[in-house]
Amino acid sequence: MVAERLLVDKDIAGCPGRRYPLLELSAGPGPLDSSDGKACTSGRPVAWASLAVPMFRPWTRGMPTPSPCLGSSRGRSLLAMHRHASWVVHGLLLALASGLARARAADFVQDRFVIGMWVAPQAKEDLAARYRELADAGFNVVIGNSPVPVEEQLRVCDEVGLKALVHAPGGVRDWPVNASCWGYLLKDEPSAVDFPALATVVAEVREHRPGRLAYINLFPNYASPAQLGTQGYDEHVGRFVSEVRPQVLSMDHYPLMRPGIDRRDAYCDNLETLRVHAGRAGIPYWNFFHSMPFADRMDPTEAQVRWQVFASVAHGARGILYFCYWTPGKGNGGTGEFPKGGAILTAEGRRTRHYEEARRLNAELARWGPTLMQLTSLGVRRAHTAHNLAEALHGAPVRNIQHVRNDPPAEFLVGSFRHADGRRAVVLVNHDLAYTAWPTVVFDAGDAGVREVDKATGREVALGDDSPELPGVQVSFGPGDARLFILPR
Repeated sequence: MVAERLLVDKDIAGCPGRRYPLLELSAGPGPLDSSDGKACTSGRPVAWASLAVPMFRPWTRGMPTPSPCLGSSRGRSLLAMHRHASWVVHGLLLALASGLARARAADFVQDRFVIGMWVAPQAKEDLAARYRELADAGFNVVIGNSPVPVEEQLRVCDEVGLKALVHAPGGVRDWPVNASCWGYLLKDEPSAVDFPALATVVAEVREHRPGRLAYINLFPNYASPAQLGTQGYDEHVGRFVSEVRPQVLSMDHYPLMRPGIDRRDAYCDNLETLRVHAGRAGIPYWNFFHSMPFADRMDPTEAQVRWQVFASVAHGARGILYFCYWTPGKGNGGTGEFPKGGAILTAEGRRTRHYEEARRLNAELARWGPTLMQLTSLGVRRAHTAHNLAEALHGAPVRNIQHVRNDPPAEFLVGSFRHADGRRAVVLVNHDLAYTAWPTVVFDAGDAGVREVDKATGREVALGDDSPELPGVQVSFGPGDARLFILPR
């Protein structure tokens, strides 16, 4: 379809009232034609637009035969001048389209919901078995290196079907391009003073390793101004996006959850900052959460791990990253940085209780993943059944959430989304880490029009009622758990 046509309104060679097309821009993927916009003689596609320059042939496109006045010397001169100008415009627009197409081709494209981790298996022997163990737990991206040459690590990833982001030696032109190599680790938690140098490397990756990710992980919002190199966190993230031009936003945040101390609000604030900046830039974002004890962070329960993951999902994250998979440190060999241990695997490679917890959770995420990759975040709300829900849920696909009789009040995160097919979606997360929730939920589309993405299959199923003997529709949640619903447009 022709999106716009620029017309010349002035008289040409003394022929009043005639308007001649100078340039047409046609939306959609299609070939370029310099005459009639129908056939591309060069065969080179223009991905973002079809450009057509008719060169002022007013007798084409069903118009009458040319006016005799175009045969005058003045008319021929003007026609030649406009023909030349149209080719100049044509060339400039073709160069712009070609440049945009090359830039897009050079960018990393995320094709799956990321389930990743920090600290790859540190075993030097039976590495393939260790990586199969990692894949069996539902991880699909390895972040970091094993204690073997990068080439060997990537060969194993190729074998077991994992993607990897690795530290690579040498310059960008020397970095690996294995099928399993998704990209390269550039820096963890940079200061703003590092942004110019990082921008240079990111540009080099786009040029010399097109399609690969130049991965940089940012500080959390509790980092100090001295660490950030800026006065505030929002400024830090905004400058990073504008100056470095990343392909993915990523950060780590480990919310303090102890008896009498709950700093999950700061975690949600951090997710919101990345959600907003990633949305403006049109890029995905991922985040690290903690799945092991360290410093004043206690060993998280399964409910605490689930809440961290599903809070990220409710805020539109396209990837979740465990800190850590393999326990960093020396284990039985001596006191390391994390003497308590307790990651998914110990420093000696033994599975902890977190392995089966992660496998259960990751299987659910993998089934949701194809749907999550089609959702665009519109916003997140907090809804407490004992507070003013009309204000909290204003504009959300959920009209009301109420605890049933004899149950205590409950609190939820409500993430609103637009599906790629035009439908809407909502993620509901039980904010309670200790107790189940069993609310009555009222959707704005009515019960009949609501579907749920089943965690067991990944398929859409009709909305079910967990308490059919009670009025309305009840939806049950485990502690820190979530459910994903699809609503009509």
